[in-house]
Amino acid sequence: MYPSRFRYEAPRSLEEAIALLQEGAGEAKVLAGGQSLVPLMKLRFAAPELLVDINNIPGLDQLQVGADGEIRVGALVRHRDVERSPDIARSQPTMAAAAPLIADPVVRVRGTLVGSLCHADPQGDWAAVVTALGGRVVAQGSAGRRTIAITDFVTGPFQTVLAPDEVVVEAVLPAPQGQVAGGFLKLERRVGDFATAGTAVALELDDAGRVARAGIALTGVGSTTIDARTAADAVVGQPLTPEVIGRAADLAAEAAQPSTDHRGSAAYKRHVIHTFVTRILTRVSHRAEEAA
Repeated sequence: MYPSRFRYEAPRSLEEAIALLQEGAGEAKVLAGGQSLVPLMKLRFAAPELLVDINNIPGLDQLQVGADGEIRVGALVRHRDVERSPDIARSQPTMAAAAPLIADPVVRVRGTLVGSLCHADPQGDWAAVVTALGGRVVAQGSAGRRTIAITDFVTGPFQTVLAPDEVVVEAVLPAPQGQVAGGFLKLERRVGDFATAGTAVALELDDAGRVARAGIALTGVGSTTIDARTAADAVVGQPLTPEVIGRAADLAAEAAQPSTDHRGSAAYKRHVIHTFVTRILTRVSHRAEEAA
């Protein structure tokens, strides 16, 4: 099927892009990687009157890891850029674990992390990672620039708080205060499929091996990404003993809101979440013991 007719513009500045989005009056869409938008247009699930391609705007393709560990991901940073970044591999294990599992290699070449966040798919992987890391997005529109916590950014399936004339220019992951650890696990029927269930865990450990900060987020088991805050809080201030890990896994499974469908029953998906949280936390515990 072919998409509906649309007007295409390729601005060369952020200001020009914002002006075009204002002109579109809610009937315009931003094109970065296009790996979600274009298939929707071909199926006519989306029919924007105006497509604003931001790929010619300079400065949006920067992936920066600061000396303090803060990570800034520009709107045109591709999944592959994150996957192949030695700085990410060295400094942020949760992101490094997730990057190779995003869709398939073809999609990773063009798709963008920020675009995935803006698409707000309940089965999206990056939203869980950014949520677990306590991240935020920076948006710019005619009213200026604002910073939005990722937990406030998504309002529902495929819905965000962005105004019609706003562009997300970057995602920001805060600098850690302790030793970073964590991981990402995802169950999919085949490579490139949407997640049946996925879990992102991000931890910061103190010198004694106790958890100083924790984030646990779930994908594929609710109408939006789930911030399993109660499960994360259960490990803060604690060493990762089997009892603590088991409690966190129980709470994460309880936080899941899955539905039964062709990918599995609700009970099965909760079990997957429980298993994934247990597995990631146990790996972190074993590595901490080996390093001690």
